[in-house]
Amino acid sequence: MGVTDCHVHINPIWEMRPDAAQLLGYPKSAPSQFLKDPAAFLEYLDTSGVERAALINYVAPEVIGYTEKANDFVSEYVRTNPERLIAVGGLRPDHPDPEHEVGRLAEQLHLRAIKLHPPHQGFSPNAYADGELPGLRALYAACVRYELPVIFHTGTSVFPRARNRFADPMLIEDVAVDFPELTIVLAHGGRPIWMETAVFLTRRFPNVWLELSGIPPARLLEYFPTLTRLSEKVLFGTDWPGPGVKDIGANLEAFRALPIPATDQHRILEENPLKVFPRLGPT
Repeated sequence: MGVTDCHVHINPIWEMRPDAAQLLGYPKSAPSQFLKDPAAFLEYLDTSGVERAALINYVAPEVIGYTEKANDFVSEYVRTNPERLIAVGGLRPDHPDPEHEVGRLAEQLHLRAIKLHPPHQGFSPNAYADGELPGLRALYAACVRYELPVIFHTGTSVFPRARNRFADPMLIEDVAVDFPELTIVLAHGGRPIWMETAVFLTRRFPNVWLELSGIPPARLLEYFPTLTRLSEKVLFGTDWPGPGVKDIGANLEAFRALPIPATDQHRILEENPLKVFPRLGPT
C-alpha cells in the first residue's frame, strides 16, 4: 500500500484562457517540465513519497478554456504507468448524448473517474430534477454502469466568470439520494464556506467521500474538527500546483505532522483511495 494524492493538476495548459492562466501565474508557475514527460512526473512523485496520483481534468471552455481535448491529453499521459497515474476527465453537463460519451471515456480512453465543476460549468448538480438538464440523469446512470466515480468541485472559485451559487455541496444531496450506487467525491470539502455541509453529506450517505485538496494541512482540523471521526470516508489530496500548494511532498509532510492517530492517517492516505480508485486488475 502507498499514498495516493487524489487531486493533482496535470492539464493541457496551452488550452487555458489567458485570464485564467494569469490568475494561476502560468506558465511560469506551471509544472511545465512534467506536461510532456510523465516519467519525470513519476520521479517527482517518488521524491514526494506518493505512489499514485489522480490527474484531474475537466471540460470548461467558458471559464478555464479546457475542451474535450483534455480527455485525450490525460488518457495519453497516463499510458506511461496507468497503475500509478489515474486518468480523470469530464464532459459538459449539457452533452447531447452523455450515455454514449461516458461509455467512450471509459472504454476507449480508459478514464477512471469523471470530474464535474458546477461553478465553472455553470450548472446545478441536481438540475435533472426540475427538467433543466435532463441529460444529467443519463450521465450519472452511465457513471454507475461503468463504475466511474464522479468528482464534484465543491466550494468557492475565484476564477473570472465562475458562478459560486453552484458551489454549495447541498446541491449534490439529490444526486446521492437518487443514485445510491454512484461513488461521489466532494473535492475540496466545500471550502471555505460549506465545510459543515460537506461533512453532513459524507456522514449521511455511504456513497459520498470527503476530499481534502486545496486546504492548507495546518488548518484542516480547524475546518474539520471531527475529521478523525470521519476517517473512514476521507481522501487525501493536494490540488498541486494550485494556489498555495507549492510542493506535494511538503503538503504530505504537513499532513503527517497533524495530531491525527496513525490508523486514521493510514485510512486517509492509503486505504480509502483504493476503495475509490481500485488498483487495476490483470490485463
